[in-house]
Amino acid sequence: MTGAPLSTTRTPRICSADEAVADIADGATIGVSGSGGGILEADAILAAIERRFLETGHPHGITVVHGFGIGDRSTTGLNRLRHPGLLARVIGAHWTWAPGLVELAMNNEIEAYSFPAGVINQLMRETGARRPGLTTRVGLGTYVDPRQAGGRMNDKATEEFVTLVEIDGTEYLHYQPIPLDAAIIRGSQLDQRGGISQRHEAAYLDSFALALAAQGSGGMTLAQVKEAAPERLRPQQVQIPGPLVDRVVIEPEQQQTYAGEYLDSLAGGPYDATIKPDLPADPARQIIARRAAMEVEEDVILNLGFGISAHVTDVLAIDGRLDTVTTIIEQGHYGGVLASGDYFGMSHQSEALISSTDQFDVFASGRIDISALGMAQADRAGNVNVSRVGGRIMGPGGFIDISANAARIVYCGTFTAKGLRVSRRDGKLVIDSEGQIPKFVEEVEEITYSGPTAYADGRTALYVTERAVFELGPDGLVLTEIAPGIDLQRDVLDQMGFQPVIGDLKEMPASLFAEDTTSEGEA
Repeated sequence: MTGAPLSTTRTPRICSADEAVADIADGATIGVSGSGGGILEADAILAAIERRFLETGHPHGITVVHGFGIGDRSTTGLNRLRHPGLLARVIGAHWTWAPGLVELAMNNEIEAYSFPAGVINQLMRETGARRPGLTTRVGLGTYVDPRQAGGRMNDKATEEFVTLVEIDGTEYLHYQPIPLDAAIIRGSQLDQRGGISQRHEAAYLDSFALALAAQGSGGMTLAQVKEAAPERLRPQQVQIPGPLVDRVVIEPEQQQTYAGEYLDSLAGGPYDATIKPDLPADPARQIIARRAAMEVEEDVILNLGFGISAHVTDVLAIDGRLDTVTTIIEQGHYGGVLASGDYFGMSHQSEALISSTDQFDVFASGRIDISALGMAQADRAGNVNVSRVGGRIMGPGGFIDISANAARIVYCGTFTAKGLRVSRRDGKLVIDSEGQIPKFVEEVEEITYSGPTAYADGRTALYVTERAVFELGPDGLVLTEIAPGIDLQRDVLDQMGFQPVIGDLKEMPASLFAEDTTSEGEA
């Protein structure tokens, strides 16, 4: 879709949520902003789409594009669009917050595509600027590469959005632009001149890129805010200018996140001294987080992913080293005290905040010195899978954007899953109950990180578990460390789907096994 933007006035129209969505047509393509934990979730607008569909059957057959996971894993956010017939296609980076959409995809009731979060963010920017898509090396060698699945996640998805191109002898992936009929975004306040302020929000995310994509495609931008500002705001407080917004829904019941109505520290306010590091009680996760933290040197830019890897900052804080590094996450934060679990993506009193779109440009610049990421599966070649587990669509989030650009990756995950229980006794690791699911397999279910591509590009990787550590070598995984008390054959090699290269084998540092605790490890 091309043409003049729908907006013909300088300021948007204030209306109800039902009025805001009334002109979304059957077959429309909609971009939705938001992230896990309720960050920037415009739930009143999404609820209005759901309500209209249930009452009238319209809009039906729409396409939704989203760069982050949006919802509470039950009924809010993108879960509101789970009703059969409402959706025809979903192009998303992170699916797990909306299990209703996952079920539609698994049952081939919709076309399902999954691209990296940064690719979607930047593709929206390129679409809005009316440029011919995005050309990048992000995704090469992974399931997004057209030589593999091209980002198609089920049989119903047949359209090709990604092509392989060569420029000056170097391979790239080209992602086609995706014009938007509507963008759904959220802010804190409506400025008197029609701009949207996100001054009280936990992140900016991709709001501007989505609004731009809608305007550049001749579509409309629908914004939800908590209130109208009582006075004209300073320009630095307005993230989305009024001319890029068409309709505004004022929702007084809007909460900052699922954690509550408003927490000033999440919007850059004073740090709450009661917020303490949250190292997990599970000894397996503790060991992994502590071993990963040993790879972090002073004065580095450290990126963190979801799960065990997010606890690396807890270790650094406990050890008094957190102030010696700069943490950076895809939602746009620099520094601060990172939230974990379902609230990952937020930071208390961060040092700086930029849009996620700009943050992914920072990642692409190579400025990440080291990144700690999760690991659902790893294989002989050093490939890692986090995007499809047990056949179920998860999506990569920003994992591919990060792992394709960071100088060094430390992958964090337990050696096996489902039922693993370990303890530390007399300075040794004891496997009390082995996990039922092996995580080191001959071939990963889906390639989210390509070991061979990374090695060829000169990027290094470490794979840290509670009982063994591997590094990426020219022929794939190389076993370099095992925990004290662990039997190499019984506890490591027999639990793998392949025989790894065994390097100069050492014991993992003894300090990791000094505590006496027992719990379950499932990551």
